[in-house]
Amino acid sequence: MLRKENDLAVVEAEADPRLEIPEIHRRVIEEGGPALLFKRPKGADFPVVTNLFGTAKRLELAFGKKPREFVETAARAAMELLPPTPEKLWAFRSFFGSALRVGTTSATRAPVTDVVEDRPDLTRLPALTQWPEDGGPFLTLPLVYTERPANDISRGQQSNLGMYRIQIHGPKTTGIHWQIGKGGGFHYHEAEARGEALPVTIFLGGPPALILAAIAPLPEGLPELLVASLLLGKKLPMTRVPAHPHRLVADAEFALTGSVAARARMPEGPFGDHYGYYSLKHDYPVFDVARVYRRRDAIFPATVVGKPRQEDFYIGDFLQELLSPLFPLVMPSVVDLRSYGDTGFHSLAAAVVKDRYRREAMSSAFRILGEGQLALTKFLIVTDTRRDLNDFKGLLEHVLARCQFESDLFLFGNLAMDTLDYTGPKVNEGSKGVLLGLGDAIRDLPREFRGAPPVGARAAAVFCAGALVVDGPSFADDRAFAERLASDPSVGGWPLVVLADDAAAAAKDDRSFLWRVFTRFEPAADVHGRREVVRNHVAFTPPVVIDARTKPWMPKVVEADPSTVALVDRRWREYFPAGSCR
Repeated sequence: MLRKENDLAVVEAEADPRLEIPEIHRRVIEEGGPALLFKRPKGADFPVVTNLFGTAKRLELAFGKKPREFVETAARAAMELLPPTPEKLWAFRSFFGSALRVGTTSATRAPVTDVVEDRPDLTRLPALTQWPEDGGPFLTLPLVYTERPANDISRGQQSNLGMYRIQIHGPKTTGIHWQIGKGGGFHYHEAEARGEALPVTIFLGGPPALILAAIAPLPEGLPELLVASLLLGKKLPMTRVPAHPHRLVADAEFALTGSVAARARMPEGPFGDHYGYYSLKHDYPVFDVARVYRRRDAIFPATVVGKPRQEDFYIGDFLQELLSPLFPLVMPSVVDLRSYGDTGFHSLAAAVVKDRYRREAMSSAFRILGEGQLALTKFLIVTDTRRDLNDFKGLLEHVLARCQFESDLFLFGNLAMDTLDYTGPKVNEGSKGVLLGLGDAIRDLPREFRGAPPVGARAAAVFCAGALVVDGPSFADDRAFAERLASDPSVGGWPLVVLADDAAAAAKDDRSFLWRVFTRFEPAADVHGRREVVRNHVAFTPPVVIDARTKPWMPKVVEADPSTVALVDRRWREYFPAGSCR
């Protein structure tokens, strides 16, 4: 299909999965270019395809209109069928017909079993090493399938399909990056408590619906394979294999089968992650691969993550649009909800909620922060006015004009946080913040900064009305500068002041502001200003200062290897001899 649409570039020249292919990929995706098929990855036995989902057009080709139509119909059915009547049920007959066609089925043919490798060598896979300080090659589009050790439906989710990065340690072993709050990790925790190994299957490739189902923030207990079937609009063909308890997705390109032993750990990482920084080396469980099943003509799927926007950004945005009709069903007081991919998704979310009685909006905020993967959200902005949440600058101006900081800014310390967010005091630990902007405007916002920068600062730049970015001394040189900045008369009229390493860069546009601010501050530690404790609530008086400077303990920003950049510059015409790859 991609060839037919002239949206696939085939690279015949040999290219190295270590750094070289990722550098080519990043350049192409930055320009909105095509999917890439590398026919001769250096040192590997299989071609590798990347950038399958890096544009809205290819996402439409991969998934079509059926998933969105099904979700919208499901949302309408839930609201309109109560009470049910024959007329209403008849109106939704096609929807119920589709619902009857979901689930799994036994495959009449299973291409994934064309070749069975009893002595697998994972080092022959064209797994990518994306960044120069990565710990090694990683599977970056793995679909990790597990089942609960105990057959007790009352105790929770029975199966899980998740996407957890996989570092190749050797010919038959990998790391498996089970973060907190992940279904596969829960299964392993239970198996480990019983002293048992957990059977694991890793699929690579197959129907694109598997990827959406694996990364979707689904309620615990809803099987991802069922959701994949719903998205496909038909039953998912699967097949059984000897000596392994899991069925295999019949149309996958590869299936790695084996187990994760209890209490076995190896160092995993570093890894240049979707926050745009290296996640550091930590001990993680070890997957022992017993067999590799694959198609005879298997193509290895991969992606590259790093500083937004990469391919995962577009997948995440598509998924949010797909699921948006369901938000009011799961959380009735939530009108609209968005997590911002430019912050790595978990660093910032915004919501439009109903505020039918005083402070109901905060009840909605608590509901959002307790819902599945949304529980990893670090900062949440809430308003009760319908707005386009994609317009972040407009949203922030709207909220700043209405926020009563004394009562509308909430900071919660000593909480679990996203494993990949290193702004907190320890891995998996940190804090959250909620900012409300409700009702009518209570202040006029300044739009220009005049005069000299604050004492000790180098420059100041306006991001939007009410939000000023100040370029101050580094955190290492002057940790207390943020607190002093809050009382500087030059910023007194600004409700929000951001202290950054580079004010001009941070204020440049939405994309830069979101990444440079929200991935670099922790609410409990980095919000400053005049404050007092009122009824055990910390009440801030504006200006409120967010210290978004890089802290000494934070990991490095991912940067391409200069020699690889030069190599790709030299070889560009070899990869794309016809000229541009657009």
